[in-house]
Amino acid sequence: QVQLVESGGGLVQAGGSLRLSCAASARRFSINDMGWYRQAPGMQRELVAIITSGGTINYADSVLGRFTISRDNAKNTVYLQMNSLKVEDTAVYYCNAGITVGTNNYRYWGQGTQVTVSS
Repeated sequence: QVQLVESGGGLVQAGGSLRLSCAASARRFSINDMGWYRQAPGMQRELVAIITSGGTINYADSVLGRFTISRDNAKNTVYLQMNSLKVEDTAVYYCNAGITVGTNNYRYWGQGTQVTVSS
């Protein structure tokens, strides 16, 4: 059983910062890419940032230059440092991981953490 446990969401004023963390309980398995998605009310879930096991990173244009994704492979943890937050960053943020179990690849989601940016 693989679980992704997120932490670090909350309420912050515009211009502020938050750091999200996501720890994967997958010690016996190979974790491939890890990433963050977000979903605002009435909107589709969208990719925020993703990092591969080799360190290749992609960001959504809307967060480029403000958010930084990183990972600690020894801890099976991915982080999202969010700076210069805007009201439009308000959403539930979900951690996602691609994990290989045997010869099969699966995708797992965290439970989500609320980020609210006030004006």
